[in-house]
Amino acid sequence: MTKRNILPALVALVAVVGLLFFLPPREKASVATYQHNEGTIFGTIYHAKYLCDEDLNAEIEAALQKVDASLSMFNPKSTISRINRNETSQADEMLCEVLQLSYRVNAATGGAFDPTVAPLVNAWGFGFKEGQLPDGKQVDSLRALVGLSAIHLQGDRIAKDKPLAVLDFSAIAKGYGVDKAAEVLRSHGIKDFMVEIGGEVVAEGINEKGSSWRIGINKPDDDSTSTNTELQDIVGLSEGAIATSGNYRRYYISQGRKIAHTINPLTGYPAQQDILSSTVMAPTCAEADGFATAFMVLGMEEARRVLQSQPRLEAYFIYTDDEGHYRTWCTEGFKSLIIK
Repeated sequence: MTKRNILPALVALVAVVGLLFFLPPREKASVATYQHNEGTIFGTIYHAKYLCDEDLNAEIEAALQKVDASLSMFNPKSTISRINRNETSQADEMLCEVLQLSYRVNAATGGAFDPTVAPLVNAWGFGFKEGQLPDGKQVDSLRALVGLSAIHLQGDRIAKDKPLAVLDFSAIAKGYGVDKAAEVLRSHGIKDFMVEIGGEVVAEGINEKGSSWRIGINKPDDDSTSTNTELQDIVGLSEGAIATSGNYRRYYISQGRKIAHTINPLTGYPAQQDILSSTVMAPTCAEADGFATAFMVLGMEEARRVLQSQPRLEAYFIYTDDEGHYRTWCTEGFKSLIIK
């Protein structure tokens, strides 16, 4: 190459090097790792684990706070609290959605799931009231306020046939909250995650070990302190929602009687059925939550009958046989999830 040709080449090379020098440095590509989030909501703890290159806990908490602002009876400013006090008939989108689901579960279970049971729950000491247990006359009086058929959703308005009737979505709100947290993760395109609130779970994909998410089912040992968490079985879940209801954790003893927190809306008294623990798998956690509660009220025979008409559901029951021994029963679909 002649000197005449070298000079332009050197000028071009210097120009390129100078341009590279002044370009901003490239950021390192972010690497997705499993995020671990934890916090408190609905009086319990939530956990979220998901494969993502950013922490989404702020968005998850915001979604859960919206659920609390709509459905919490313990939040005096919530939509449901204001409706229960007859300060408004205006329902928000979340309340409308949960009420519509409640109608479906109520109809499918012959009224065993009923969010208007709140006055009886309160009277039996599992709501706001503490003190003397109700007698038969009081139970009958409060039962007159119970019945979802007296609550009407007219557009986005709630109409009550009985002004003193109140709604309590405690048996479905946790599951609904899990669904809303899962929606946040899906909106970011996340395929591998698990969200849990107080034992209610939505899971998709795989965990950090590359296998399905492991969900434990506790043995129903009487333990109101929740210190005994021995497992009856373990489920491998890679798609769907699981919720469990049981009377072996939340109860108290009064005058030698065990008073369990699941109140039968059809009788007005605590449910005294053979099912000790009811675990339901469904497409949504709110649905699983509602049916799990209803099955505690119905007992084994009626619960199995309902399951025959609900192909979307799988279930696992721990119950007592005629001799008082613990037994387990589950649908075929649920059996395939159990990890041996």
